[in-house]
Amino acid sequence: MARLIYIMGPSGCGKDALMGEARRILPPEKPVAFAHRYITRPADAGGENHVALSRTEFQLRLDRGLFALHWESHGFVYGIGREIDLWMEKGFSVVMNGSREALPAALRAYPGMLPVLVTVPEDVLRHRLASRGREGAADMELRLARARMDVADVPGLVRFENSGPLTERGRALADLILQTLDDTGE
Repeated sequence: MARLIYIMGPSGCGKDALMGEARRILPPEKPVAFAHRYITRPADAGGENHVALSRTEFQLRLDRGLFALHWESHGFVYGIGREIDLWMEKGFSVVMNGSREALPAALRAYPGMLPVLVTVPEDVLRHRLASRGREGAADMELRLARARMDVADVPGLVRFENSGPLTERGRALADLILQTLDDTGE
């Protein structure tokens, strides 16, 4: 049975890089798909490769039921398209970049999902946020404060430490994904 693998964690903890590395490492014949996000943020804003939508476009798609999950964070609206349901129906496990705040809604919609909380020490997070240069000092401090928000322990929650070398941590995530395939008989 295919499974949703819900990757979450504070901004700057390295979710996108980690997922990209795991995707690169995973054998291409394995039934794993990585979902892209629809975001009301310009495509050239830096960071992840996403589908940029205006708020009007996003709302139209939301009203028409095109999102499996959606949430608002940091002044933007994020969505995961219904295509993930089709992928899972076809036997693919789906890896997605989610939100800690949206976790309860995601668990209601996909009770069998694997929630993965990516963590890094605060000094590492501060350095990563400063290095990417997307936020001013005040916004960076807000993101650091929000990073301290913990996730309640939910069944199956995996806490994934991501302060080591990217190749090592990407391999660990790829192994976790492969383990979920083994658990489902793939």
